[in-house]
Parts: sequence; C-alpha cells; structure tokens
Amino acid sequence: MPNTSENERKNKMWKYVKRYLHFAVLAAIFMVGEVLMDLIQPGIMSRIVDEGVLGLDNGGVSNLNLIWVLGFQMIGLVLFGGLCGSLNNVFVHMTGQNIGNEIRKDCFGRIMTFSFPQIDKFSTGSLVTRVTNDITQVQNFVSQFVRGMIRTSMLMFGSIFFMFRLNRDFGLIVLCAFPLILGCLAFCLTKANPLFTKLQTHLDTINSILQEDISGIRIIKACVREIYEKIRFGKANDDLIKTQLKVLVIFAFMNPIINALM
Repeated sequence: MPNTSENERKNKMWKYVKRYLHFAVLAAIFMVGEVLMDLIQPGIMSRIVDEGVLGLDNGGVSNLNLIWVLGFQMIGLVLFGGLCGSLNNVFVHMTGQNIGNEIRKDCFGRIMTFSFPQIDKFSTGSLVTRVTNDITQVQNFVSQFVRGMIRTSMLMFGSIFFMFRLNRDFGLIVLCAFPLILGCLAFCLTKANPLFTKLQTHLDTINSILQEDISGIRIIKACVREIYEKIRFGKANDDLIKTQLKVLVIFAFMNPIINALM
C-alpha cells in the first residue's frame, strides 16, 4: 500500500493534470482513430489482392471495380488517419506544454520562498536543473504517455486481435511473443533506472560548476585558474556523457529486440 508521501505526490501531480485532462482525452480519442485506421488497412489490402486481383471468390477472374472501390476506401482511411494523427499531436503538445508551464511557475514561486540555508542545501545548479530539465522531462513523459502508451498498447492488442481473425494459429504465435516483449521492457528499465539517478547528479554538478564559474569569472581570471576550471568542467561533462551513453545503448538495443519479437 503506498505511503502518505507517495499519495501526496500523486495528488500534487493530479492537480496539474486535471486542469488539462480534456486535452488529454481528445488526444487519446484521435490516437484511437489513427490506430484503428492503421489496423483496418491490412484487411482491405488483403481483400484487394484475394478478391480483386486473384479473384478467389470469382473463379480466378480479377474484379477491377472492386479494386477501385477498395482502393478509394484505403485512400479515405489514410487521409482520415493522418488527420487524426495531426490532431492528436496538437492536443498532446497542448497537454504537455500547459502542464509543464503550470509546474514551472509553481516551482519558481516555491524557490522564491526558500531561506538561504535551504538554497545552500539544494545548490543553485540543482535548482536550475529542477526548473529546466526536470520539468521538461515531465512534459515529455506526459506527451509520450498520452501518445506513445496508447498507440503501442492499441497496436499490440489490436494486432493480436486481427491476427486471430485472419489465422488462429498465427495469432497464437504472436500472442506467445507478448510475455517476451514485457520481459525485455522490464529488463531494460531495471538496468536503466539506476543510471537516471546518476544522470541527474551529473547534470546538477555541471549546472553548479557553470553557475560558479560565470558568477566568479573575474576572480578566476585574476587568480589565473582558467585551466583548472576547464579541467573540472571537462571531467564533469565526461561523466555526464558516459552515463548518457550507457542509457542510450540500453534503449538502442531494446527497440530492435522488441521490433523483432513483434
């Protein structure tokens, strides 16, 4: 059972989400429309080949009229799916950007109430990271959840459903790949999760060094400490890049494996 602090965090996040929930719902509806158009098209293409070109239900005689009718249907579905995809992108960005905007304003207002010991505890670089990078990550997460999660889930379960309609045996084969996909996702996320904490720490360090060097540039030049500061910043930047590359390598392997399983 989640503890009190987790519930408080969820309630605080929900406070921002519910203001723009209508945008998220509209984005989800248009995403459903786009995915449905993608799932219907293979069935129509199958009819064009089997009934129109090969004429399997007409004694092997092609049916040009059917090809034209189904072809125009496919064009209409593609156009409607494209429209749904465009509107989905619009409402996804409106949801993510507005939520990020509200969080960023409240976060900055909260920082303005900090005492000097609190500012020293968090450090200026860490606070800059919270207001900029962290909130941007929240925006991206909201956008990816509304668009990516719904699209991936519908494509996966919709594909399995249509596979069963076309061929039960082939549908069972696709269904067997589902646990493997979940296992691959769980393994990659487990490996990457500890690296995100390190990534956050390295980013805080870079922002702190940059803030210190800019504010104290006159002293650094007066004491001829430019080379030392370059080395210090370079080391922090190298640590950040190494951690980022580890995360990117994990996800670089994850996507091809999932595509191969699907």
